[in-house]
Amino acid sequence: MDAEHRIYLASRSPRRGELLTQIGVRFAVIAADIDEARRPEEPPHAYVRRVALEKGRAGCAVLSAGDDRPVLAADTVVIRADDLLGKPRDQEDAARMLRLLSGRTHRVLTAVALIAGTREWVEISESRVTFRPIGEEEIQRYWRTGEPLDKAGGYGIQGHGALFVAALEGSYSGVMGLPLFETGRLLERAGIELLPAQAV
Repeated sequence: MDAEHRIYLASRSPRRGELLTQIGVRFAVIAADIDEARRPEEPPHAYVRRVALEKGRAGCAVLSAGDDRPVLAADTVVIRADDLLGKPRDQEDAARMLRLLSGRTHRVLTAVALIAGTREWVEISESRVTFRPIGEEEIQRYWRTGEPLDKAGGYGIQGHGALFVAALEGSYSGVMGLPLFETGRLLERAGIELLPAQAV
């Protein structure tokens, strides 16, 4: 990792990388493979908080000795009624999720964890997204775009999935997978300045 890079991102999500780049954060991606299975009766807020922290800790575990740069990790889930929707397993699962969301309002939770040495911080963003009704043929066409497979709830608000969104209350970047307001607060706690002293 280049010395100019300030943090590690424990995520392979290109969207999270794009959002960090948007606010001028220099980072390198590291692996953070964990078991993301939800524990029995685990509340959604507790689940995303735990998974984000575990991803961050897994990222810290692969760092070289003496490398004390912060590790950032995140986890996103979609909640409709009592259903917690992660990434769909396959086409059938993605279609099931989109049917649940069609014509209704759901919540999106994204937890962001930052680990710097022995210090750990977590922030959670919660947004409400309302979908217009989605037809069955639309669901099948949307699957063929390739977007649903790696996204919580089976849709991406930054892509074709934006066509389904009738209203959004909360954080657009949080629904994408990395709420920038909360992320900025965490980075500032770790002493990372986000705004340049002068224009470049």
